[in-house]
Amino acid sequence: MKTVSKIYLWLIFGLLYIPIIVLILFSFNASGNTGGGITGLSLYWYKELFNSPETFKALKNTLILALSSALISTVIGTAAAVGISKMKAKYIKKATLSLTNIPLMNPDIVTGISMMLLFVFVGGMLGLSEKLGFVTLLIAHITFCLPYVILSVRPRLQQMDKALPEAARDLGCTPLASFFKVELPGIMGGVVSGFIMAFTLSLDDFVVSYFTTGSRYQTLPLLIYSMTKKEVKPDIYALSTLIVLAVLVLLILSNVLGGRERSKK
Repeated sequence: MKTVSKIYLWLIFGLLYIPIIVLILFSFNASGNTGGGITGLSLYWYKELFNSPETFKALKNTLILALSSALISTVIGTAAAVGISKMKAKYIKKATLSLTNIPLMNPDIVTGISMMLLFVFVGGMLGLSEKLGFVTLLIAHITFCLPYVILSVRPRLQQMDKALPEAARDLGCTPLASFFKVELPGIMGGVVSGFIMAFTLSLDDFVVSYFTTGSRYQTLPLLIYSMTKKEVKPDIYALSTLIVLAVLVLLILSNVLGGRERSKK
């Protein structure tokens, strides 16, 4: 039984990580032909990446969008988690949690189409010539990132000693000062984890972005998708490798911060 479980575990790991390893290997391939195998190791495609203005523009748009949506969703999500934790009525609290979890359960294509219809309808009512663009894309990303931030912050609020903010207020702190001096440092690990998760989700989103962006604003996943209709250039393999490494660093950072917080407790 142990042998079967180990084989099953390695099979799952293989299905998850072998495609990523192949991608990384082909980013160092001296030849641009993926069908012919690896002919040699070279940094040529990494050099070509830095000479591609279209790719770098899409990367810049993606990073601006991911950082903006992650920051805004982290602020709103943290405030929402604090507000939900302080609700007295259990039924209202459960109903609010259920509503915040809907974007998690909803298929991306349904979310994308529904938000596109909403933005087009509102843009038509306001008489806008460009109904979809960066603003609509940002709102859409904030919408699907919010539940993940709330899920990251709420457990930290539940673990925190409820007497600490009350003691701070007894010592003269206002509710706002008590939050920033006592509660926020106590849940900072969850806030950082929520920010990293929101940033990662926004970074690689395609379906929602496809339906809610305009023709003038193109993110990296949309650029790669447009290339698949013709040919994916090997410099995209190099860029994807750099993104994988960046996400790996963020995950390690998140785990290190979480481990330090647990060791302090």
